[in-house]
Amino acid sequence: MHLKDTNFGTLSSCLKDNQMQLVQLLGKSTDLIIKELQPDQATQIAVIYIDGLIDTQVLHHSILFSLQERCTPDQLRDLDAGQKFELLHKRILMAGDMSVTHDLEPFIHQLLSGNVMVMVDGTPAALRIGLPGWEDRNVSEPSSQTVVRGPMEGFTENLRTNTALLRRKIKDSQLWLETFQIGRVTQTSVSIMYLTHIASPELVQEVKRRLGKIDTDSILESGYIEEFIQDTAGTPFPTIYNSDRPDSIAAGILEGKVAILVDGTPFVLLVPSFFVAFFQSPEDYYQRADIGTLLRFIRFLSFFITMLAPSFYVAVTTYHQEMIPTTLVISLAAQRESVPFPAVVEALLMELTYEILREAGVRIPKNVGQAISIVGTLVIGQAAVSAGFISSAMVIIVSITAISSFVIPETGMAIAARMIRFALIALAGFIGLYGILFGIFIIVLHLASLRSFGMPYMSPIGPYQADDLKDSLLRFPWPRLKSRPANSKIQNPNRQDTTK
Repeated sequence: MHLKDTNFGTLSSCLKDNQMQLVQLLGKSTDLIIKELQPDQATQIAVIYIDGLIDTQVLHHSILFSLQERCTPDQLRDLDAGQKFELLHKRILMAGDMSVTHDLEPFIHQLLSGNVMVMVDGTPAALRIGLPGWEDRNVSEPSSQTVVRGPMEGFTENLRTNTALLRRKIKDSQLWLETFQIGRVTQTSVSIMYLTHIASPELVQEVKRRLGKIDTDSILESGYIEEFIQDTAGTPFPTIYNSDRPDSIAAGILEGKVAILVDGTPFVLLVPSFFVAFFQSPEDYYQRADIGTLLRFIRFLSFFITMLAPSFYVAVTTYHQEMIPTTLVISLAAQRESVPFPAVVEALLMELTYEILREAGVRIPKNVGQAISIVGTLVIGQAAVSAGFISSAMVIIVSITAISSFVIPETGMAIAARMIRFALIALAGFIGLYGILFGIFIIVLHLASLRSFGMPYMSPIGPYQADDLKDSLLRFPWPRLKSRPANSKIQNPNRQDTTK
């Protein structure tokens, strides 16, 4: 039986009844701690918490100490149950995060979220004291989007730590935070953060609407949320940006976007997201504008190499040899003389083998993963060439393709390019360059049809917005970036004083 399926009511004024119902609902769980205190003969107090979810040191030195030392029979004499409850709330218990709960459902949710619940016999209410104290990973350098110059701090699995990291960067009272509980069983805390004077009210309402429509048992990572709220699932391209870097998410919020934070994961979502944003790195803004622009061009070039290099090689060596210089044709023919497979089969086998080695390198324990990767790429590759299974040129093409995929900052876009690469290789093996052109045509049409929260995915390229190109394919100097991108339909487009 799920707790969500239980018919919850209000708390009883009888402390024993509340304890019995709580024990029954939680299945006599051994980590449920109920500590009973009796300051005098007429007063019974229960301190309830889940072992491992709270800071026990603060509990003993603050809450229990206050109840045992400051809650004396003289203070409780001639007081009824309600007055005793108010005395604990207003004078005895000293805590910053404290509230009153009357219903059983929020009582259980707050108990399972790392709060201490204090109840007084005769009062149908409970005091909630926030004392979360589970083990957290310290703020450390992000692992997925590293930079040479810039902040070296990344999000953690703790939701409150992540919201604090964003507030450290945006010290504005209009940075609003709203939290929802999603997941019938997990009751995961999901928060949205946005600047109310910049973000579009329609965008904020749409984000809330899509989050409110989620009806599932569990939310364990932001990827669950991403699939529920994306505009379409029928695309290999990511339409929602994710990052574990606070500076990257803060920059998106400052452009009028909405950040979605999920408790239990360091990866924060940012909506809406556009195609060009997946090739931008926070480091672009920490270097000079010319360096940032060059790096972006390199990333776009690497994206096309990742998608097209193997298919182009297959096409020209199979159907269009006249495009290759004579000396290179002779060299390639000599290499392929002993290869038993056609170029398209050779390319597909090599790419598949590389993907297997890549996935193995991720799953193998770190202390042996690097050694296995070196063995897989060098020893196996060299042995395959010597045995005549593949040509040396194909090894070079696959290596360049693999290295280029690591240049793309966002993993989702790199995976999309790797997926599309297999389809383009098959098309190149079927009708050569015409197949590649047909594939590119389909890809462009598909990209032009995509939306991210109702906004064109290819903006500012399509629809064309000249002013937004200053910070898309190019990166203009900061003094010239006076306005925010208009593709998010923001309220306040001015980033700098336009009169100067």
